[in-house]
Parts: sequence; structure tokens; C-alpha cells
Amino acid sequence: MHYKIGEIVEGIITGIQPYGAFVSLDDETCGLIHISEISDGFVKNVSNFVNVGDKIKVKVIDYDEKTNQARLSIKALNPNRFRKERNLLKYGSLPKMELGFKSLEDKMEEWIKEAKKRKYD
Repeated sequence: MHYKIGEIVEGIITGIQPYGAFVSLDDETCGLIHISEISDGFVKNVSNFVNVGDKIKVKVIDYDEKTNQARLSIKALNPNRFRKERNLLKYGSLPKMELGFKSLEDKMEEWIKEAKKRKYD
């Protein structure tokens, strides 16, 4: 079976290594979810996210027809809120925010007050 980049497919986790998880997509095709494609957050241990035998949905991010091997992603299915907010800002759905050091300077006093309040509560 041939897979297309961007296609969402189901597979079964067949192995876990420190650098990622191996997935069987069908009898002829296997793939790798590299540790960097597990989550947008820090992944110390792949086993905290998937286990051998798990049936999972993944997105094909690359496919080699000669070897029937795929590069797969879990995080591409679940864009985090920062990506969503960035896209909303880009298309004008959220109010424009002033970005840069000036906005940090404006918020710093508020953050310091909040931190001191938590310390003494």
C-alpha cells in the first residue's frame, strides 16, 4: 500500500527506542515516529506517551515508496495552543498584541506583584 504525505492513518506501535517509536501501518509498511514528533512539549521518555501494542492515529510526514518506510508524527495531529494563537493572530481573529521587550517591561511589574502575593499567601 502506498501512503501520501499529509495522510492520517492508523498503525500499531511495534517497538520503542530512546529516539522514537516504530509503527506497523500494514503488512508491508512500517514507520518511525521520531521523539521530536511525539509532542510539542519536552519528551524525556517515549514510553510515557505510547506503549508497544497501542493502536494510534498518526500523520504521514514523509514516505519512501522504494523501502515502504514512513516518517510519522503524532504532534502534527494535535497542534498546540501556541500554534493556534499564532495563526489566529496572523489572520486577525485575536486582538493585535504589542510584541517585544516593551510588552515585557509593561507586564513585569504585574508579574512581580503576583509572585510576591503567592509567596506570602
